[in-house]
Amino acid sequence: MHTDTERCLRAVRSKDARFDGWFFTAVLTTGIYCRPSCPVVPPKAENMVFHPSAASCQHAGFRACKRCRPDTSPGSPEWNARADSVARAMRLIQDGIVDREGVRGLAGRLGYSERQLERQLLAELGAGPLALARAQRAQTARLLIETTALPMAEVAFAAGFSSIRTFNDTVREVFALAPTALRARGARRSDNTAPEPGTPGPGTPASRTPGVICLRLPFRAPLTPDNLFGHLAATAVPGVEEWRDGAYRRTLRLPYGHGIVSLTPRPDHIGCRLALTDPRDLTVAISRCRRMLDLDADPVAVDEQLRTDPLLAPLVDKAPGRRVPGTVDAAEFAVRAVLGQQVSTAAARTHAARLVTAYGTPVDDPEGGLTHLFPTPEALAALDPESLALPRSRRTTLMTLVAALADGTLPLGADSDWDEARARLHALPGFGPWTVEVIAMRALGDPDAFLPGDLGIRRAARALGLPSTPAALTTRAAAWRPWRAYAVQYLWATEDHAINVLPA
Repeated sequence: MHTDTERCLRAVRSKDARFDGWFFTAVLTTGIYCRPSCPVVPPKAENMVFHPSAASCQHAGFRACKRCRPDTSPGSPEWNARADSVARAMRLIQDGIVDREGVRGLAGRLGYSERQLERQLLAELGAGPLALARAQRAQTARLLIETTALPMAEVAFAAGFSSIRTFNDTVREVFALAPTALRARGARRSDNTAPEPGTPGPGTPASRTPGVICLRLPFRAPLTPDNLFGHLAATAVPGVEEWRDGAYRRTLRLPYGHGIVSLTPRPDHIGCRLALTDPRDLTVAISRCRRMLDLDADPVAVDEQLRTDPLLAPLVDKAPGRRVPGTVDAAEFAVRAVLGQQVSTAAARTHAARLVTAYGTPVDDPEGGLTHLFPTPEALAALDPESLALPRSRRTTLMTLVAALADGTLPLGADSDWDEARARLHALPGFGPWTVEVIAMRALGDPDAFLPGDLGIRRAARALGLPSTPAALTTRAAAWRPWRAYAVQYLWATEDHAINVLPA
């Protein structure tokens, strides 16, 4: 979009927050870059240039605006709506792969040479993988500086910097402030901002608890949270997930340790409280929570497309901005999808809870009832299938899946090619269209995944006057592409399992 100058100018002049994250405005006269909705008076058109990413702005020598804080924009919805190499690379960079494995590791996961990958990212984003990872490290550093009491040396290494000098230089270059000045500015801001009920602000003692970080997760409006959080709460595995005091809480298995996240829906953001055993996992934890809640989606584009169907339009108008609930761990969700085949939600939770108790990693949760991390495929590969209270065919399906996940023959994650993953899942015994598509939708994030054979979908379609047979419904749903997964959420919402998650 950043190449469409007229459209960008209109967005900046109208301060349209829907385009935050789609592109960034760099001002030639001040050397500052902003989000489109920046509240300052827009500069003259000839003094503005548009960039596709914050990293591109920083690479060109611009520093972040202190007023609109463009690094806190929602991410571009493109990376969650596409499955090409650039989108998969961006999802991996957001998951911290460059910091852990370097550019060589990133390129290897995608099947490209480092030079090929660099060329593709430069062409589309105006910055290479190192610059994109650097911009992400700067954002993580700002969060740690403003929301924790960690010494600056610990902040530097937790954010992924290799040296304190590089950390200091980057923070000064990106934010035009020294790290200590940035912390002081953050403290003043928190003193002038009333904290949310039950959520400590960044300047309060609770947020300074070691390992605990409180922040806000932005999203593009509108967002209807009831069905999103209702689904997560209704399918929560005891010990791993829970709904407590108006928040969805769950344990997280992370690259350097583990964590517990508490996510609270608010009218204009999602309140996020992270308790981490290692602060180096902050970037990854935020990225996975955003994917789980589908916070980088573009609801206006989705809903406009779905409203073209006159029978679907009333559902969209009633509660616009529905999101597709995702997961923080694709392998975990695949296991849970198999456990949920042809049984009730309660039975699936029971089966999963038994595996968690027997094979999960115990954790401490002084603030609630979470007890375990969900077991890894490697741990589940050692279980005795005869101990499972499942039909023999389901045991075979589960053990085959676990073995494929454990030995790497079925890679599921942020870098998965959706079509290839579908083909590999279909090749496993016991995997029919429903299981494959629900994994593609919830675990891989394909926005066009569709479940025409799902009983709830067929029942909702019949009530709306839509075709209810899988073949006929698939034909009708062609007009909903590429957002059929969102149509599924609107149809599922007619089943009364949503819960009220916002104050009355």
